Amino acid sequence: MAGIWVLVWLLIPPAGLRAQSNSGELRLKVTDPQGLAVKTRIDLVSEVNCFHKSLVTDAQGMLTAKLLPFGLYRVEIQQEGFAPFSQSVEVRSVVRAELQVTLSLAPLSTSVMVTDVGATLIDPHRAGTINRLGSEEIDTRTASPPGRSLQDLVNSQPGWLYEGNAVLHPRGSEYQTQFVVDGIPLTDNRSPSFGPEIEADDVQSMSIYTAGIPAEYGRKLGGVVEVNTTRDTRHGLHGDLDLSGATFDTAAGSGALQHGWGKNTLSASAGGSRTDRYLNAPVLQNYSNRGTTSEFAANYERDMTESDRLNISVRREFSRFLVPNEQLQQAAGQRQDRHNFETMGVIGYQHVFSANVLADFRGMLRDDGEELSSNAFSTPIAAWQSNGFREGYFKCTLSVHDGNQEWKAGFESDATFLRERFRYQITDPARFDPGTPLAFQFPETGPGFVRGLNLEQSAFVQDLVRLGKWTLSAGIRWDHYQLLLNQNAVSPRLGIARYVSSADLVLHASYDRAFQTPDFENILLSSSPSVISLNPHVLRLPVQPSHGNFFEAGITKGFFKKVSLDSNYFFRDLNNFADDDQLLDTAVSFPVAFRKARIYGAESKLAVPHWGPVSGYISYSYMVASASLPVTGGLFLGDQASQVLGNASGRFWVSQDQRNTLRTRFRYQVVPRMWVALGAQYGSGLPFEFTGAQADALAQFGQAIVDRVNFDAGRVRPSFSLDATVGAEVWKRDNITLRLQGDMQNINNRLNLIDFAGLFSGNAIAPPRSYAIRLQSSF
Repeated sequence: MAGIWVLVWLLIPPAGLRAQSNSGELRLKVTDPQGLAVKTRIDLVSEVNCFHKSLVTDAQGMLTAKLLPFGLYRVEIQQEGFAPFSQSVEVRSVVRAELQVTLSLAPLSTSVMVTDVGATLIDPHRAGTINRLGSEEIDTRTASPPGRSLQDLVNSQPGWLYEGNAVLHPRGSEYQTQFVVDGIPLTDNRSPSFGPEIEADDVQSMSIYTAGIPAEYGRKLGGVVEVNTTRDTRHGLHGDLDLSGATFDTAAGSGALQHGWGKNTLSASAGGSRTDRYLNAPVLQNYSNRGTTSEFAANYERDMTESDRLNISVRREFSRFLVPNEQLQQAAGQRQDRHNFETMGVIGYQHVFSANVLADFRGMLRDDGEELSSNAFSTPIAAWQSNGFREGYFKCTLSVHDGNQEWKAGFESDATFLRERFRYQITDPARFDPGTPLAFQFPETGPGFVRGLNLEQSAFVQDLVRLGKWTLSAGIRWDHYQLLLNQNAVSPRLGIARYVSSADLVLHASYDRAFQTPDFENILLSSSPSVISLNPHVLRLPVQPSHGNFFEAGITKGFFKKVSLDSNYFFRDLNNFADDDQLLDTAVSFPVAFRKARIYGAESKLAVPHWGPVSGYISYSYMVASASLPVTGGLFLGDQASQVLGNASGRFWVSQDQRNTLRTRFRYQVVPRMWVALGAQYGSGLPFEFTGAQADALAQFGQAIVDRVNFDAGRVRPSFSLDATVGAEVWKRDNITLRLQGDMQNINNRLNLIDFAGLFSGNAIAPPRSYAIRLQSSF
């Protein structure tokens, strides 16, 4: 079987389309009353999608707006000599929508056009909750440390929270986040400590799902984040440059250029950063925490004909950083270096068969790697690691617009060639169980890698039906997974919505059947028979895929055509609940699984897209997450193995079980060229399990950190921080704009502890009061 798939990948050329799967295009043509083309500026607005862009038609009066998230839009035109134009239009399909605009001559008397942008605030045909972020929210975001700007944007939404070093957890899930970047799914861990990120400066828009997930998506379904990095196609040379500096000797810079001519568009971007606080430190002193990042990306797109489009893109990212020390490690002189890299190539082709039928083919080749090295003073253990994978991905889909239905069907295949190499040397035997080998190497002999082939294939079909004020989305998906195990699953998806126009209200409910494959980080090492030599007591079980039933019911309500409220109740029932553990006292983690988990809660988000000079949101999340023994997969050594074997039943709070989370940020436009923003974050605290005495914690971490822990409740004490931002457009001439932004984070300078040392995670301290300044220019 494996040989057949390798042969397929060698014979089939990858193809792809640089687009979000749930977005479409709108082609406009603008003419005067005599039918002559008009070159004019067009404003395209959708408040529900956080979308507001100004575009310009060409000399033929034509304009194609690409990558529009499904929903309602308002087209606005104000051209000298013509009457103002305003019209609503729906984008519901990946099949291109078209709009012919005929401008009428301006009347002799002056008139004022009042635009009802509130008409796009609520989408009456959305069968689930989708949180969208547009270019305005991304450009004016609060500053982030290098390596986590994209994660910070996702973490600002309800249902998401951080654990450890910017590891995202959607609704209590561990390592079940999927980023879909320009239509290509990336299912590996995208946190700063595991891999280089795509910087938010490269991102144009985002769509974030935690329920009502289309059947098109599978494998990692805790949360799906669609990321669009494609820029608008414009003729001529355009670009932007961002420079920033912040506390902890942080400096970053990025730039992008785009040139459009004829039917061609070529763009390139590059950036880099350095900081003395790359990860969340385990102690207040922030020892050995330097990090640097760099990235480069290029994209070429050509409209070959009216029906055919070709796209080619490449991306290269790199990060190098030190693993932060605790007190004892710093005193011993420990130094551990890590670096991660990613090289990705995508090539795509799209063909329009007719006005109602579209096909696209997507493909990707990717090479990822991560390295860990330790010096001779590392304690209690020195570890070395060299891991990576090469991935080939292929997907083909067919979309059909049929009256009030939007059909989509497709097939995808993913082949990932894993490679793992690991060794350690124990430098303080007193910290380990008796009999633990002082040295270990995987593979056991020679400098090579242990290799494995992870195969995943799927097929899906889905339909969106609009029946008056009712909307129904239905789909079914088949998945095949083969690595340590060989399994198949069928997953139905269903969503329904009812629009109550008199109340500007949408009622919706959804069901998602989830088949989630295990994380493959160090899965070959943790499942190898060679680990039996590490301890006389070993429990080693293959990690099973997770099966889950996700339910959600909620409402979306508009107020005054200025404010929207999303409120949802959700329940998740999972078997083989995925989590992770660490090997001995190293930074090497691997997947584990527990028999089941029950996660439920409620979320609300009040959004004000634009109400005069005010815009912003306030969100609240309540969640309860517990898992039940026994263990069904993973590696456990020594006392852990004894505890697991001795507990065939029982329930515990998962490490992401934060009961109350509150986030808010509001922006006020003081004058046309200046704005201020104020934000706040509150978290009631994550659970922990600490097996030592409080005196040991005091000696290892210090009094200040111990004071932030409630040992009786087994939880970290609540966190709270205030942030403030000031932004201004300091210079503008012709098409050149210069903007300046200053941020102050954690104004109250509170010591916020994210995680405390325990079975599945170490300490993680959020940054103290810090400052950042950012200069943006565009032309």
